[in-house]
Amino acid sequence: MLSKIYSLAVLGLDGYIVQVETDFGTGVFSISIVGLPDTAVKESRDRVTSAIKNSGFKHPRCRVTVNLAPADIKKEGPAYDLPIALGILASQGIVRESSLKDYAMIGELSLDGSIKPVNGVLPMCLCARRAGFKGVILPNKNSDEGALVQGLDIISASSLNEIIDFLNSGNTIKPHVVDIKKVLPDEPTYNADFADVKGQAHVKRALEIAASGGHNIVMVGPPGSGKTMLAKRLPTIMPSLSLEEALEITKLYSVAGLLPSKGSLINIRPFRSPHHSISYAGLVGGGSVPQPGEISLAHLGVLFLDELPEFRRDVLEVLRQPLEDGVVTISRALTSITYPARFMLVAAMNPCPCGHFSDSLKGCTCTPFQIQRYWSKLSGPLIDRIDLHVEVPRLKQDELTKHPTGEPSKEIRKRVSFARKIQRERFKKEKIFSNAEMNVRQIKEYCSLGKDAEELLKAAILQLKMSARAYDRILKVARTIADLEGSETIKAAHIAEATQYRSLDRKS
Repeated sequence: MLSKIYSLAVLGLDGYIVQVETDFGTGVFSISIVGLPDTAVKESRDRVTSAIKNSGFKHPRCRVTVNLAPADIKKEGPAYDLPIALGILASQGIVRESSLKDYAMIGELSLDGSIKPVNGVLPMCLCARRAGFKGVILPNKNSDEGALVQGLDIISASSLNEIIDFLNSGNTIKPHVVDIKKVLPDEPTYNADFADVKGQAHVKRALEIAASGGHNIVMVGPPGSGKTMLAKRLPTIMPSLSLEEALEITKLYSVAGLLPSKGSLINIRPFRSPHHSISYAGLVGGGSVPQPGEISLAHLGVLFLDELPEFRRDVLEVLRQPLEDGVVTISRALTSITYPARFMLVAAMNPCPCGHFSDSLKGCTCTPFQIQRYWSKLSGPLIDRIDLHVEVPRLKQDELTKHPTGEPSKEIRKRVSFARKIQRERFKKEKIFSNAEMNVRQIKEYCSLGKDAEELLKAAILQLKMSARAYDRILKVARTIADLEGSETIKAAHIAEATQYRSLDRKS
């Protein structure tokens, strides 16, 4: 007897329907799985056999053929265990086949018949809703994640027997429901605050501008000046996530298997800080079927690169295309996948190898050649793509010893949200969300200058010998400074402040 059951899988960030067809034939007992299964899928034969037996049912002693369609896409992972087991039981008449057509099913089986969680549930459930399924049957531990998809019945169970009872007798397993307002609060809670930071008022101002316009920023200063501390607090002043943004981030973390054990929705902006020894594939993403890397896991959040010159040059250069396009495409022999990568790059570095060049307390021990070689690790095109360059000096003794009295993150976030609201209104007909994403046409349209501002910018470009890209960056930053003040026009003062954040251009 032939049975057909629907399951779900993920390719990139998108789910797709997998039809699990099971058929019995004559011959020696065996289970054959076709449809480009990987090793984990092939091993489901043993898990399914034991799960059926230990759940109190008999496994057919004949040849069983399982087809996973479409057959031209490689199937990965253990999520097909549950539909394969139910397909075998339905072919024997143990499960009522008419009850199977309304639901898609995913889940890994233990040998005792219990159901284990799987990755990628959120994009799978979104796909099931688009396809018109009534609901999805999945493991208990994935129920919160699946219930984020409104308009879909999420039936969760802990064992194979529970699911069989539900399908055969209609025993009431109430669909799992999640209150979106509880998992996505208007004011998320952070463990850090800008009020903890002593001094460095000009750096806080630069970070506020960066958060307001989605700009990239690099901080240069000696060890212990507070660069890492400031960077870790940047997400606390960024606008709260919308539901659409939170779902987009959660999809990425679900596919990567990085969702926290408690909680279904990621409700704060990501902060990723990879070690400088990270590989090309670790930063961009990789695998035979590509998985998201650090730049995608930082999507809509912050990618912090501490000790920037210590990263391999080929690893840094790969950032250039995602910084411009907001996406990263990974091509492999089997497939090509595009992941979103619209992040804020925040970098920190010392001014020289020893870290004390121009330090007021400690003398530098580096030779000019060592300093030049240190800075040469950063290419001009990469530096051009960083909008704000800020020097972070060592704190003075009186600043270091006094109690911190800085402005709290909540107050700064109000100003940042105000500026972002202006940008959303400005770009509502465009496919961008912040000033940092403007292209050349949009810069011309939205960054018109008065005569005084234009003359000042011309003088700065001539004196600092800036590139065309640096010119555009100054205009974008000036537009953000104007938005923070609620000004429709870019004034000379806005250009002056934006120009001072190109310190690396002045040094070069």
